[in-house]
Parts: sequence; structure tokens; C-alpha cells
Amino acid sequence: MKIKSRLLFIVLSLVSIGVYAGSPDFPHLQTTGYGEVIATPDMAEFTVRVVETTMTAEQAKQTVDKVVTDFLAQLKEQGMSDDSISSSNLYIAPQYHYPKNGQPELVGYRASRTVNVTVTQLSNLNQYLDVALSSGINQVQNVQLKVKEQAKYQEQARQAAIKDANEKAKSLASGFDKEISGVWRVDYNAPNNQPVLTRSMAMDTRAESNTYQDSTIVIRDRVDVIYKLD
Repeated sequence: MKIKSRLLFIVLSLVSIGVYAGSPDFPHLQTTGYGEVIATPDMAEFTVRVVETTMTAEQAKQTVDKVVTDFLAQLKEQGMSDDSISSSNLYIAPQYHYPKNGQPELVGYRASRTVNVTVTQLSNLNQYLDVALSSGINQVQNVQLKVKEQAKYQEQARQAAIKDANEKAKSLASGFDKEISGVWRVDYNAPNNQPVLTRSMAMDTRAESNTYQDSTIVIRDRVDVIYKLD
């Protein structure tokens, strides 16, 4: 029992050292600063998908390939560049019916392909979605509104977060009759920030499309700071 107790003491001691190793041994305070910037989107990305189920795999393939080919051709006619379009490989899967009694029954084949489109002029977004509809695309998986100068807005949000952290620290220190004497530690992890407003819709919900031009997106940042106190 004494050996086990000693081992337990050693383990707890190591845990304690690990917990407090990063803590300063002088008066300090810690704040978290938050910043955000409201931006108007000026570009977009959307993903569409065509799905067809037919009796044979070859029929499903031909139907899907034709829709995608027509869609890509119309996009290029509208002035879309090749580097703004990417399409996935064909995916085909057998479809079965599972009766309560008996073996599964093959009822056809489902084929699908996905196309991603980058729209550099947001005013053209509705036009390209209309092209998708007229080409036979039957699913719009998402529409993402974005900003071209993402780095600029992210920097503005970061500076706002730093200012917020500093103001909180000064207010707290003043409230306890202390003064900030410097920064001891800054913890910053680049945010997994997707400055997008995502919409999912079926192809027949086009009534919302006119709201894209009026949308805004929020870009956020955060910083954790430990300050020294006099």
C-alpha cells in the first residue's frame, strides 16, 4: 500500500506541475478580446448537383453527363472562365428495393455529378443559377457569399480584437487600483473563419435570389492576452 501511495503521489505531483507550469508567478490578469467586421459580399461560390435514376447504369451515366456538358457549355457562353469551374467524376450506385420477405430487388441505378462554380461578380450570380436550372441541374447544394479581400477584413477584425483585449485589461486594472505594466503572453490561433453566408435551396425556391445583393457577412477574430500588473 505504501508503494502504491507513493506512486499516486508522484503522478499527482506531475499533473500539478503540468497544470501550473505555464502560469506566471507575479500579479497578472488575463483578458480575451473579440473583434468583428461587417462586410458586403462581392463574390460567390455555388455547388450544384445533378442526380438521375434509370433502369440501367449506362442510361444514368449518359443522362447525367449530358446535363453537366450542357451546363458547362452554357457557362462558357456566358463568359465564365475554365479556372472558375470544377466538376467531380461520375458516381454510380445500384438502387435496391428491400421487401419484408425475400431477397433485395435491383430497381435501377443512380448516377450523380457535382459542379463547383466561382462567381467573381456577385451581380451575375442569379444569371448563372438560371443557367443551371435551364441545363437540367436538379439540386443546388449551397451558395456561399464571400469577399475578395478576405485578408484585409480579417486584419481589421484582428485589430479590433486586440483593442478590445487592451480596453478590458485597462478597465479591470483600474477597478482594482492597479496599472498594466506590460504584456506577458499572447495566445492567438488563426480562426477557422469562413466569412460566408450559406444558403441551401431547391431549384424551385428562386424567390429568395434577389436578396443576395442585400446580404452582409461577419468576419470575426479573437485574441487571449495575459498582462503584467504593477
